[in-house]
Amino acid sequence: MMITNIDDWYEVNQRYTLAAMGVVRSAVEKLTSSNENNQDWLEQQKIREETLLLVAREMPFPSALDKLCTRFELSEFERNILLLCVSIELSHDFHLLCAEAHKEPQRTYPTFSLAFAAFQNSHWDAIAPNAPLRRYQLIELAPEKSLTLAPLRIDERVLHYLSGVEAEDEKLMGLIEGFHSPQILVQSHQTIVQQIVSMWSYNHLENEFVPVAQLCGAETNSKFGIATEACQILGRKLKIVSAQAAPSVFSEVESLIRLWEREAILSESILLVNCDTIDINDTVRIGAIKNFIAQLKGFVFVASQEIMQIGQRPTVSFDVCKPTTQEQSLLWQRNLSSDVAPQLNGQVKNLIAQFNLTPAKIRSACAQTTTSLNSPDKNDLGSALWDACRVQARPRLDELAQRIVADSNWQNLILPDAQSEILREVAAHVRQKYTVYQEWGFGNNNARGLGITALFAGPSGTGKTLAAEVLAQELSLDLYRIDLSSVISKYIGETEKNLRRVFDAAQEGGAILLFDEADALFGKRSEVKDSRDRYANIEVSYLLQRMESYPGLAILTTNLKNSIDTAFMRRIRFLVQFPFPDAAQRAKIWQSIFPENTPLKNLDTDKLAQLSVTGGNIRNIALNAAFLAADSKEPVQMKHILRAARTEYIKLEKSLTEAEIGGWV
Repeated sequence: MMITNIDDWYEVNQRYTLAAMGVVRSAVEKLTSSNENNQDWLEQQKIREETLLLVAREMPFPSALDKLCTRFELSEFERNILLLCVSIELSHDFHLLCAEAHKEPQRTYPTFSLAFAAFQNSHWDAIAPNAPLRRYQLIELAPEKSLTLAPLRIDERVLHYLSGVEAEDEKLMGLIEGFHSPQILVQSHQTIVQQIVSMWSYNHLENEFVPVAQLCGAETNSKFGIATEACQILGRKLKIVSAQAAPSVFSEVESLIRLWEREAILSESILLVNCDTIDINDTVRIGAIKNFIAQLKGFVFVASQEIMQIGQRPTVSFDVCKPTTQEQSLLWQRNLSSDVAPQLNGQVKNLIAQFNLTPAKIRSACAQTTTSLNSPDKNDLGSALWDACRVQARPRLDELAQRIVADSNWQNLILPDAQSEILREVAAHVRQKYTVYQEWGFGNNNARGLGITALFAGPSGTGKTLAAEVLAQELSLDLYRIDLSSVISKYIGETEKNLRRVFDAAQEGGAILLFDEADALFGKRSEVKDSRDRYANIEVSYLLQRMESYPGLAILTTNLKNSIDTAFMRRIRFLVQFPFPDAAQRAKIWQSIFPENTPLKNLDTDKLAQLSVTGGNIRNIALNAAFLAADSKEPVQMKHILRAARTEYIKLEKSLTEAEIGGWV
């Protein structure tokens, strides 16, 4: 019979296992007094051996039993011991035969003693702790005073394997998970795959000296995709263990290593140790996971944010970078449906210029857009795709900074013409960066200095945050506020780490980053008197360096421009000085401060403009006055604003003058 499919193989494999059990049964039966020199027994043994040969001829490729014995390098004697343990599970009366062969009614189980008596070519080292049967836990040894008389039991995972069933190892559940997510890789990632395959093909003997393939970078999905592709080429499966879930106790680590070595052989798998989420400050955990990796035999992937030194184990690191501009363009074209792509009419380049997304997130953005629009026109599609990209880029940054919903426009921003013009220039730089940097070649030589940086300086309430909101609204970008006072750490090196996390997370979406209270970090360059002074300057330099290379817009705000070192100022592209508003500007602010639905009565904006306060204070006064009027069930009037102004001035530790409020009521 020729096997044509897996179902046929499964059926023949079952018969092969039963036939092999029959041969082993004959050897045990010989130990009983009733079968000594018994002709019937000899005939039965011959039939069982011939049956095994006939079934073996039906199999065009090895049985599960033969594959297991080959992979674990089991001797004939070890194979028979394993079959003893299989027989006790699958033969309903084998326990009676064991008792009879032992000549002890209570020993209804296989033992090493029984195996030594029943089989030829026996050897003592088969039962050693480091021999395959016990090292890989193919069999389990019950506690017993005597080693040779201890009950033997086949491991459940091994039994399922011999039966032709691909079952998960219960002992590894929750620790090691299977992973299969094939994806079309970009060329730069495909190159890494080929390098890994070549490296491991050269080191074809899978021993402890095979180099670890360390995949470094921020994007986990791309690293998993590379590992999956490499495994497919090598004819393996990929399985993943989280560094956070791996044990740190030595005995547990040793047990996990042995279980994994067995699983790697049974399932023909390669392990990826995911260290992406590990706490870099958890030195105990990091030490344990390095020790775990160093002891693993065979092919191993390590996914980490940065390079990890793994003891004496040879390691080759691969930087998994975001796809290049050209690769991202191909991804967009590949993932947009054929009827959608023409409608974008060149808008893809704007997406690439703004959003540095991973392949997985590009696919998600395309899927989100094409499924949400039934009959999109060109403009609606472009806007929907842009918004989808914004959503894809948010998750990591949402955990680190405060996202501000920007709903203000240029009409809401009351500034002198000079400042407004500079802000419009900032917007133009963000909009046209692809044209200037990529198409015109300004970005070809060096990424340093290509970041769009701005310093907003001025008293509190003069519109610095509002200006950032207007830019975000104008550019259809997310705005995130980072309080520098919370980022700065007294521990040396921690400030840089905090800043790195923010910039790395923002990289994908090119969000507008608003660093509030820059004075906390940007003081006059201090004289270096101690290590703290030296590191303070390093922190400033690091922030400026990241701002200069950040592909989006980074804004610093300060109330004290003069406190910032001029050496730092030279590295800022735009400076916008927000002045204290004059009376004319304050009148414009009052004219626009109340929403359309707010009931108003007899408000005199010229008189209101006499209040010597900033736009932020005006908003507070207007809001408080609205609450007072609503509570009185009246429209907002001058009297309500007067009461609200008194409250605001108390907060400012100022007194209202007659010049400010004369003739109000």
